Amino acid sequence: MIVNDGIRAREVRLIDQNGEQLGIKSKREALQLAEEAGLDLVLVAPKARPAVARIMDYGKYRFEMQKKEREARKNQKTVTVKEIRLSPSIDTNDFNVKLKRVRTFIEKGDKVRVSIRFRGRAITHKDIGRDMIEKMAEETKDIATVVQRPKMEGRSMFLTLAPAADKAKK
Repeated sequence: MIVNDGIRAREVRLIDQNGEQLGIKSKREALQLAEEAGLDLVLVAPKARPAVARIMDYGKYRFEMQKKEREARKNQKTVTVKEIRLSPSIDTNDFNVKLKRVRTFIEKGDKVRVSIRFRGRAITHKDIGRDMIEKMAEETKDIATVVQRPKMEGRSMFLTLAPAADKAKK
């Protein structure tokens, strides 16, 4: 925002500190009124004809805006994407361990990317890998929703899970 002597417009539509319009004044008159009030003349709408200026405490205004920004940043939640790797020939106990990890990540509010890497000739049995990923989605459907269906990329297959909307609000 442009303040005090930085204002280049010859005439401004002036608004006082109480929000009342004082009409169209010259820049000199507006600066004098602001100085008498012990406040700053701030250009609010420079593109308007004539430009709109307001008499306010600019330092206090900037402080309030910074305070709002800090508060907004504090309330922001960053979502991280965790990755769990499976193999097509995984055993049931190993699968259950991975399942438990997926559940803890989702309960924390993180997204989970389940991946299966096919090695060697295992690539010919994509259906086994797809069944494994589908089983993971089925086991977590009470707390997670599928964001991206199983998809092949090169020699890997991916599935993305996110916390279910009704569980995330709690």
